Amino acid sequence: MALHEKDQFFMREAMIEAKKAEALGEVPIGAVIVYQDKIIARSHNLRESTQNAVTHAELMAIQEACKVLGSWRLEETTLYVTLEPCPMCAGAILQSRIPRVVYGARDPKAGCVDSLYRLLNDSRFNHECDVTEGVLADECGSLLTHFFKGIRERKKAEKEKLKDMEEKDSD
Repeated sequence: MALHEKDQFFMREAMIEAKKAEALGEVPIGAVIVYQDKIIARSHNLRESTQNAVTHAELMAIQEACKVLGSWRLEETTLYVTLEPCPMCAGAILQSRIPRVVYGARDPKAGCVDSLYRLLNDSRFNHECDVTEGVLADECGSLLTHFFKGIRERKKAEKEKLKDMEEKDSD
């Protein structure tokens, strides 16, 4: 399988994780870590479920991969994630020595791989990553767009329902 095909295959696996997050009412972001062409860790966002700011998909996948490999150094692995990592996750990626990161959609509000900063390619750090961006970007982005559109529609419906109730009470 060519590298491009592998990247798409593993990104689809990350998207499965993102859909698990969405089913829980979480922001649909998923991640998998691959070692020797096998997924050794997978996770999805759980911030709302855990009420813990650090339960991002990437961080939990990194923790699982460290357990599987028995090392904090995740050399010879690739992290696939549906959304460009934030500063916290980019820092964890550097600290765990992941050599390659593949992500789907850019994050213009918090992305620290290409959008706001280029933390994974800053030569001042003792580790840099090979980055591949935009793998299945449209599909990954549409998961997020659909999720947030649903939230906006629910909020609008709740406001209208509340307004209707208030009008009935005033009659």
